[in-house]
Amino acid sequence: MTEEAARRRPWIVGVTGASGTPYAAAVLRGLLCAGEPVDLIVSRAARLTLRDEVGLTWHDDLEVLRTWLREPTDPGAPAPELPATLDVRIWAATDLAAAPSSGSYLTRGMVVIPASTASVAGIALGLSKDLLQRAADVTLKERRRLVVVPRETPLTGTTLRHLVRLDEAGAVVLPAAPAFYGKPKNIQQLVDFVAGKVLDVLGVEHDLLTRWTGRLGT
Repeated sequence: MTEEAARRRPWIVGVTGASGTPYAAAVLRGLLCAGEPVDLIVSRAARLTLRDEVGLTWHDDLEVLRTWLREPTDPGAPAPELPATLDVRIWAATDLAAAPSSGSYLTRGMVVIPASTASVAGIALGLSKDLLQRAADVTLKERRRLVVVPRETPLTGTTLRHLVRLDEAGAVVLPAAPAFYGKPKNIQQLVDFVAGKVLDVLGVEHDLLTRWTGRLGT
């Protein structure tokens, strides 16, 4: 292992089967454009959602990832920009022996975006049914930053209790709820607002959203 590889401390991004893959793509682009290394876990259910929302047949490789991240959210919009080199490791969701399953594998934290109600329940209860849930459990037990982005409405009492349980365990629950004070002109700006809030929590610099200035109508 090279010295550079030994120093690598990635953010883990977990993508579940909930609707909202553009949110995941925006966070991934934001991290990569900021020069942050990423470990990516796409659940089995998320593969179906990617096919439905993007028309993409997912394989765990960088070329498919690049195709996904360059897919514009708004029809007819130009392809989003990406770094020439993607510092991404893609782990199979079924591989429970993968590096993110161990607390000795150093990471900066994890984002689950979008987070399905099933993944919320699995993480809250510590089920570790796949690598995504296990990596989130490890993130919590190692006291690293975990951001969970549910995109489901309405919410049952059971899911609300699971979200409270995650908050009590130290996770940040950040619903996919875009704001409108920035006068968004397209879908991508709504998506980027949520992605920007995620990156704010992670402490990663970005220019994805219009920040409130304290002045009405500006």
